[in-house]
Amino acid sequence: MSQARTYAHGQQHPIKLYLVVWGWLFILSTFSYLVDYFGLHGYLRWSLILLFMMLKAGLIVAVFMHMAWERLALIYAILLPPTLVLVFVGIMVFEADYTLLTRVTFFAAGQ
Repeated sequence: MSQARTYAHGQQHPIKLYLVVWGWLFILSTFSYLVDYFGLHGYLRWSLILLFMMLKAGLIVAVFMHMAWERLALIYAILLPPTLVLVFVGIMVFEADYTLLTRVTFFAAGQ
């Protein structure tokens, strides 16, 4: 009987945790808005926007999707593949720059 009652009750988290996360999401959203408000441009703008976006997504996944309390294997199964995709995209960006440089060098030399 007590075991059935434990399963029915489930895991409870304090409401303070959710309120703190909502507060941080509000603060990070405000910072994202301020990036546009102050008119930042170039790499600084996009770096800040992506940083705030990733922080907000991390908070949402960790707390509201309960990933902070999951097993390590499940966390690796969900978070490791997108991280590796981002690493491979970065490698492709560097490779594309190198390819463009070699094409410009060799095609310009033929003229």
